[in-house]
Amino acid sequence: MSEIRNKPRVGVPWRTVQEEKQARWAKLKNYLDAVKAAGGEPVAVSLEMSPSEVSRLAKTLDAIVLPGSPADVEPSRYGAVRHPHSAEADSSRERTDWALLDNAFAEKKPVLAICYGVQLLNVYLGGTLIQDIHSLVNTTVRHRKKDPPETADDPIHPARLASGSCVEQLAGSAEAQVNSSHHQAIERPGRGLRVTALAPDGIIEAVEWTGDSHWVVGVQWHPERMFQNCAAHQLDEFSMKLFAGLVAAAPKVPAAAR
Repeated sequence: MSEIRNKPRVGVPWRTVQEEKQARWAKLKNYLDAVKAAGGEPVAVSLEMSPSEVSRLAKTLDAIVLPGSPADVEPSRYGAVRHPHSAEADSSRERTDWALLDNAFAEKKPVLAICYGVQLLNVYLGGTLIQDIHSLVNTTVRHRKKDPPETADDPIHPARLASGSCVEQLAGSAEAQVNSSHHQAIERPGRGLRVTALAPDGIIEAVEWTGDSHWVVGVQWHPERMFQNCAAHQLDEFSMKLFAGLVAAAPKVPAAAR
């Protein structure tokens, strides 16, 4: 009889090819630790693999976390000209995420997309992005530390959660306090994505896949950082539940079938 693996393998690509080359693990480790604490087996996905190598690895994974990144998605992917404040794209990261999403959607594997990850997910599904909130949106909501007045820590603001959405069910409330560390955001949602959370200024904070029962949740905030507060006994149950929800949605696959 085939043995069922208790811990789903959750792929987490490196944030940038430069961080991988320099073996800077600190930011990536936040995601890996969160997956492990939620009951998954985290697998760091190299950005230096060929498309065929990524595809082979993707077949061995049960779920995907798309992490944040200091890079921005290449604007030409959504038919836009680069804004002066748009950061350089990381083509290796984009290529890797694209291949992981191809497999995840084909095989209906759960996906949790975070910050840059939700922006890339949106573009993958044909959506567009606001390239710089501070210069393009009239808002007083601070979405990153650099927004005036600058602070040492990420800003915290409320997010209104859509009724009946996965994020509302996980939060157990119609509103949640979320951290914020981004200068871009979803403009037009991609096909099959439902907007399920909004900041007070209308910036999209979460989206969910509605094409079928496939578990795909994207959040603009950083639950892996709020999750870290648990070590300081400032338990953020919502952040924990996002990762636990991903792991719970992963199919139980016989190890012999790998």
